[in-house]
Amino acid sequence: MAAKVFESIGKLGLGLAVAGGVVNSALYNVDAGHRAVIFDRFRGVQDAVVGEGTHFLIPWVQKPIIFDCRSRPRNVPVITGSKDLQNVNITLRILFRPARFDAGELITQRELVSRQVSEDLTERAATFGLILDDVSLTHLTFGKEFTEAVEMKQVAQQEAERARFIVEKTHLTFGKEFTEAVEMKQVAQQEAERARFIVEKAEQQKKAAVISAEGDSKAAELIANSLATAGDGLIELRKLEAAEDIAYQLSRSRNITYLPSGQSVLLQLPQ
Repeated sequence: MAAKVFESIGKLGLGLAVAGGVVNSALYNVDAGHRAVIFDRFRGVQDAVVGEGTHFLIPWVQKPIIFDCRSRPRNVPVITGSKDLQNVNITLRILFRPARFDAGELITQRELVSRQVSEDLTERAATFGLILDDVSLTHLTFGKEFTEAVEMKQVAQQEAERARFIVEKTHLTFGKEFTEAVEMKQVAQQEAERARFIVEKAEQQKKAAVISAEGDSKAAELIANSLATAGDGLIELRKLEAAEDIAYQLSRSRNITYLPSGQSVLLQLPQ
């Protein structure tokens, strides 16, 4: 009798453990300041964004991908010169978080993104007495997976168009010349689509090169104006800054030995 009771308790405990494991695998938490998207093995990444809290999913079929959307700090130390040619050490503290634009919009609306970034930074810097001459987005690079996904999407669209044409072809019969002409048109459209993608990519690279060249030109103009105003003072300042940086780097090296100049120093060397 006692053995049957213990056996029943064991089965009940095992059932509860299995049920608890299943329920636990079907729950996931999204912490404060985070967001989640669901990856489905059969339907891919879902469009809905999941907010904070505890949520359900289908075990094995679905997987949550958590993103940190909180503002994170980044400090950028900069050495610059003041109007009276004095060294000024400035540390910029930048709070950043994921952009409000998706990857496609960053390419197609690049000028809008650059203008908004420039306006936000200029307004913020003005409260600290800083003047920003120019803020531009010079480079946009994406991960290898995203670039491959774009190319695969282009190929998939071309294959789908070709498959649709083949399906339509099985129901209709035309002359050989007409069929070849339609096939050539399909191939030409596919090549044109691929060429358009390559041209857009080259255009963005061209714009980045132009912006970078304009920035270099503006920097050269500012340096020329500073030399015209301060004369050799700016050059001497840059020499002092370079010497200061070299001395700092040498002071951190353990393989550097300093000898006083103009004195005889005897070093005990190993025999």
